[in-house]
Order: sequence, then C-alpha cells, then structure tokens
Amino acid sequence: MTYSEALDFAAGQVRSLIERHPGFYPMYTHQGRWKHDLPAWTHWCDGFLPGIMWILLARGDHSWREPAIRYTRPLEPRQFDRDVHDLGFIFMSTYRRWLDLEPDPALDAVLVQAGRTLALRFREKGRYLCSFAAEDSLFIDIMMNVGIVFHAARRAGDQRLHDIAIQHCLTTRRVLVRADGSTAHEGIFDPETGEFIRQTSQQGFRGDSCWSRGLAWALYGFHTAYRYTNDPRFLRTAEACADFYMEQSCPVPPWDYDAPLESRRQVDTSAAAIAASGLLQLGYTNYARTILDALCRDHVGGTEGILNHGVYHIHKGLGVNESVMWGDYFFVEALALAEAAK
Repeated sequence: MTYSEALDFAAGQVRSLIERHPGFYPMYTHQGRWKHDLPAWTHWCDGFLPGIMWILLARGDHSWREPAIRYTRPLEPRQFDRDVHDLGFIFMSTYRRWLDLEPDPALDAVLVQAGRTLALRFREKGRYLCSFAAEDSLFIDIMMNVGIVFHAARRAGDQRLHDIAIQHCLTTRRVLVRADGSTAHEGIFDPETGEFIRQTSQQGFRGDSCWSRGLAWALYGFHTAYRYTNDPRFLRTAEACADFYMEQSCPVPPWDYDAPLESRRQVDTSAAAIAASGLLQLGYTNYARTILDALCRDHVGGTEGILNHGVYHIHKGLGVNESVMWGDYFFVEALALAEAAK
C-alpha cells in the first residue's frame, strides 16, 4: 500500500465512522469496533478525530472543512479545562491546524487561553507541569502538550508562560530522559520541597523500563520544544531519544522495551506512528519511511480504525492490539508529511 493509498483508506474509515456514529469522539476499538462501553480512563484524545479531518482538508479535499469544524467547535469550552494535562493534544491538533489554514484572531484566542490553562499546572517547587494523576506527578506525555504553552507565550508576548514551558522541558529532560536516550513514564516529587524522588510508571512494565509510546512522545515533544526555542539542549535530547528508538526497534516497537519476551511480542503501532512523524520532522527521513512502509504493509485495516495493533493501557486491558485514535492521527500526520516531501 502506498502512502497515498493509505491516506485514501484513512479518509474512507473516518467518513464511515462519522456517518455511523455522528458526534462520537472515539478513543480505542474493542474487538475492532469504536463504539463500546469500556472505560476511557481520561478524556484526553477528543482532538484527534477532527485533527485527521484538518489534515485531509489541508491535503486538498475541501469536503472535509464542514465536518472538521463541526467536530472541532464542541471542544472550545475545554480551553478552560483544568482537570487534564492534555490541552496540547486537544487544541494543537484542531484549532492550531484550523488557524494555519484560516487565520482568525478568535481561533488564536482559544489557543492562547488553552495554553494559559495548562500553565496553571506549573509547580514552582520542582519546576514542572504536574500530571492529572497528582500534584507530585510528572508524565513524559506532557512533552507533547507543552507546545501549546510555547504557542500561547509567543502569541501573547508573555515571557512568564515561555519560562514555564522552558522550565518544564528542562526538568523533564533531567529526571525522565536517561543517558542512553530511553525514557521513564512518570517522575514523583516531594511536593513540600520540590525534590525529585524516583522514576515510576503508570503504563510501562516497571519504573525503570522504557515504555515505547513514552519514548515516542519524548522524541517528538523535545523537537517541538526546540522549534519554539532554538535551544540546542532540546534538539540533543530529541536526537538521543531518536537514536535509542532506531537502535532498539525493528521498526515497530514492543509496547515496552523491557517487558518479558512473551509480553514484548505485543507491538504498539501508535508508538511507531508518533515516532515516524517525529523522525520526519527531525530530518531522519529514511528511517521514518522504513517505519511507515512497515505500518502500511502489515498494520493497516482489520478494524473500524485505520492502524491496527496499537495499545492504549495494557495493565487495565484497554485497547490492547486494537486501533487507537492517537495512533490513527499520528499515522495520518506522518503519511501526509512523507507524501508532501516527495
């Protein structure tokens, strides 16, 4: 399957989804189907479905404009959502893409407010944006969301917001990225002193293991931080994570690099899709295409989604060996980037 064919397949799957379940924002499939009664755990990925529509619109199919707006507008109140650390996922995939296509101060105002809201999670003691789990918790995932704080800082001319984003990235780099470029999922701090205590994991095999999706978040997220700052420390960190990924993956990674052999047979295609997009943006084009070729050859189709064999939460038994919405989004993003670069 070529990249263009995969994008056309993706468009068909999304159109079928919104016709079958209008107004529904899925997270992961169960037995291949988007609509089910299993828990979401947190509501962090509502931006990915309309985000795919914005990518397809930017590719030149103007029939996607109306549904993209229809699925994006209901997210607007979440610019004030203080319960999640995922406002970058929600708004950079939707309102930022909309703004890029149709400049409008009202759209930018939503993005700026979302960035300000996320910045409220900053903890002066420890110098990090705390996760939804607890005030003493830092997730590697937040590297994928800090971009909206950088955006808000730039658009509003707010140095304080910029400093918060910088400090969060530096703390994450120090406590969650290891010397070999691998990453921990979560860091725990002493809330009274801000002292870093330990690495642990909500989703990885154990606290000192490398959960592959977290590694991909870091690879992509630190390069985003570099684009906003030109700080070479962030570029070096993104490259270290990329090197670890390329050395350890083949090219679609196991859900955790340190899981026991039998468990490691479970791949996570969403980690591969995130990494492919991040690697393309880093300039690691050949390996990114190797990932995309493998995904197009072995992992497209078989569910109501686009990309099969992803993992949401292996310990909770949610979305294991299924389609996951962020996997579909970053796969489409990577395909579009690769197609445009030809």
